[in-house]
Amino acid sequence: MGKGEQTRERILARSAQLFNRQGYYGSSLSDIMRETGLEKGGIYNHFASKEQLALEAFDYAYGLVQQRVRQALAGKFDAIERLLAIVSVFQMDVEDPLVPGCCPILNTAIEADDADETLRNRARVAMDDWRSTIHRIVNKGIEREQIRPGIDADEVASILIATLEGATMLSNLYKDPIHMRRAANHITRYLETLRFSNE
Repeated sequence: MGKGEQTRERILARSAQLFNRQGYYGSSLSDIMRETGLEKGGIYNHFASKEQLALEAFDYAYGLVQQRVRQALAGKFDAIERLLAIVSVFQMDVEDPLVPGCCPILNTAIEADDADETLRNRARVAMDDWRSTIHRIVNKGIEREQIRPGIDADEVASILIATLEGATMLSNLYKDPIHMRRAANHITRYLETLRFSNE
């Protein structure tokens, strides 16, 4: 990786942390300069605008989450175990966040809402990715007789994401991971009810 690429990567990494903690609208150019240690020209040498930086910083942060998901799923073939691995990713993100400020999808979705359609769409694409992953796991689990037939994959995705993202918000708001632990325990019991049984 050349010096220019290293600088670009550093800008992305530091900006991702800043935006995730303070929000896109709450972060000024001077905040970005302070965080990265670069002057305005040094930043705009790599990014055409703050908007481009925000979008790429979101992609960078979400890319880190995706890596953690891949690592958690590696070597697991049972559908319930794979779903539990996703729960563990949310737990890790609360107790050992890859990007300070917890889930970048949650933060971006709340901040962008109707204020910034491009950022909102980026968050939706990432959330669609989460939902698709859960859908695939559930549907393959039904196929392989690991999950009971008739289980609605979309319903499972909604329950998992809503519960875990809500627990992420509470844990971050109160600076107490107990909310995520409770949600994870509840989801673990729920997932066991989906398990296929020969009886």
